[in-house]
Order: sequence, then structure tokens, then C-alpha cells
Amino acid sequence: MDRIVETGGVNHIVSLNERKSIVITGVKKIESFDNEEFLLNTNLGMMHIKGEGLEMIKLDTLEGNVSIKGHINGLNYLEEGMHSKDSNIFSKLFK
Repeated sequence: MDRIVETGGVNHIVSLNERKSIVITGVKKIESFDNEEFLLNTNLGMMHIKGEGLEMIKLDTLEGNVSIKGHINGLNYLEEGMHSKDSNIFSKLFK
């Protein structure tokens, strides 16, 4: 699955390969991560990746590229405000 969206001259691309690896461009910041989930701030908003045995294998902070390997179970874009630690909806995602 490849999706390209141009946002002000910067591309946001998500490339998922057989649910075993994912490459994401247009990443502004990694908010949090562990072996079961990643929370990324991208050009198109907050992205939540869930899986098993997740491991960051490449990080390019200058270009905003992140590569992750492991078994990927889900990928979601969160609505504005859902990444707040005080949000009940957000806390339910991480249970």
C-alpha cells in the first residue's frame, strides 16, 4: 500500500510491505514508541501504529523519514486533540 500526499512541497508517504515493515516520510517528531506501538507527528497529523515486536530500524531527522519493522497490526491517523495525555479516547487506545 503506497499513499502519496503533497503538503506544501513536502511529501507524506506511507509504504507498508507485507505487514512486516513500514517506511514513513514527512515525520516531524516521534512522540513515543515501544515494541507494541509508535505515535508519530506527521505532516498530515498524528499517526498511531500498533503491532508486535516493533523496532525502529532507521531514523533520518533531517529528511523526516522513519523505518519500522515487526508485525504491524494497525495504522491510524488521530483526530486533532486526541494525542493529549488528558484525552480519555487516547488513553483507551493504549490499554
